[in-house]
Amino acid sequence: MTVGSLVSDEKTRSRGRPREFDMDAALDSALRVFSERGYHATSISDLTEAMDLASGSIYKAFKDKRGVFLAAFGRYRQLGRRRLEAMIASAETGRDKVFQMVMYYTELSHGDAGRKGCLVVGGANDFALLDDETATHVATAFAADEKLMAGLIRIGQADGTVPTTVDPDAAALTFLCFTKGLRVIGKTGRSRQEMVAAAEAAMKLVT
Repeated sequence: MTVGSLVSDEKTRSRGRPREFDMDAALDSALRVFSERGYHATSISDLTEAMDLASGSIYKAFKDKRGVFLAAFGRYRQLGRRRLEAMIASAETGRDKVFQMVMYYTELSHGDAGRKGCLVVGGANDFALLDDETATHVATAFAADEKLMAGLIRIGQADGTVPTTVDPDAAALTFLCFTKGLRVIGKTGRSRQEMVAAAEAAMKLVT
């Protein structure tokens, strides 16, 4: 998606023509910075460099740093949900779907991806006590994951791959805590082998 920014570059500014930029590409660059550094440690200068935009363009397109964060947060959730749902759809049984959801976060929690961190988890740390609106966006993202996991566990109970003695809601909340914790620990450089072993151990919740 290409949109015109409201501020022109130096070459076209005198003629009053808006500079165009790829909004999705700009937001992808912004979310990488926010994920790695967190909201408060990210400056407008960091964003202008990463997004390849003048500060005036950022202010006019998004109003402020917070506006950039919220736009990047929305795109992050959209792209992540698409990939997560594709992994879940590839599994046949309810239990395997649960495992695929756990593995989705596991694969993001080691190596370079792990060190980059999670925008949702980082947002929870940055805004929980400071910004009610943004905290609501983060809480909504967590609730969506929790609801999805509970639904997958119920699918497993219906097809016989998850014991009916498992409390879907309690297990879903536990998985939520586990997967978000993975994203935090992933920033410390744990190996894939360690993270997969943890994921396999967590699956005992539905055994």
